[in-house]
Amino acid sequence: MKAWIVMLVALMLPAAAMAEESKEDAPKVAYISLTPPFVGNYALDGGPKLHVYKADVALRVTGEAAAAAVKHHEPLIRNQLVALFTQQNLESMSNVESKEKLRQEALKQVQQVLNDEEGKPIVEDLLFNNLIVQ
Repeated sequence: MKAWIVMLVALMLPAAAMAEESKEDAPKVAYISLTPPFVGNYALDGGPKLHVYKADVALRVTGEAAAAAVKHHEPLIRNQLVALFTQQNLESMSNVESKEKLRQEALKQVQQVLNDEEGKPIVEDLLFNNLIVQ
């Protein structure tokens, strides 16, 4: 009986080791926060009231090479997002549905920048960790 138990344990050890190796080989998902947060004006309609936004943005990528590419192109990504945010108006920043459309448009633009620079979109998702509008 002891021989069977020893043999069973001996057979299970390589399978457990292989499972651990496959977990380590899988590309890891990373969230890259674009810091500092985006802060600026939007919807300048010439009136006395100043409208401002603050957006904390994170990008989801898979793999170290993708994370390095995003870090390398971060100034270009930030420029594109600042341009997008400043084009917004009160309606596009005022409710949940509009903010979701803005998030999707921001993701498309980031993917387009990276596609132009790297030949593939790289970024899988864009998340607003915080989006404050006043």
